[in-house]
Amino acid sequence: MARAQFVISDEDRDQFAQQARREGLTLSAWLRSAARERLEDRQRLELFQSTVDLEKFFMACDILDGPETEPEWDKHLSAIAESRRRNAGKLIGK
Repeated sequence: MARAQFVISDEDRDQFAQQARREGLTLSAWLRSAARERLEDRQRLELFQSTVDLEKFFMACDILDGPETEPEWDKHLSAIAESRRRNAGKLIGK
C-alpha cells in the first residue's frame, strides 16, 4: 500500500476529522472515500467527442421548456439594476 503526504490547514484538518468521526471513519479512511467520490464524479462526465456531439447537445437543449426567445440585453440590465435598487435599501436599513 502506498502512503501519500500532503499539507492542509489546521482548520481543514479539524473539520475533516470531525466529519470523519460523525461518519464513524478514521480521517485517513474519510479522505480516501472523499477522493474516490470526487474521482467517480469526474469520470462520469461525458465530454464532447465531436462537433456532432455538440450539435446533439444543443438540439436537446432547444427541446427543453423555456421562453421562446431571450429578452434583449437592455432588459436584462434593467432587471439587474431594479433588483439592486430594491435590495440596496435593505442593506442600509431603510
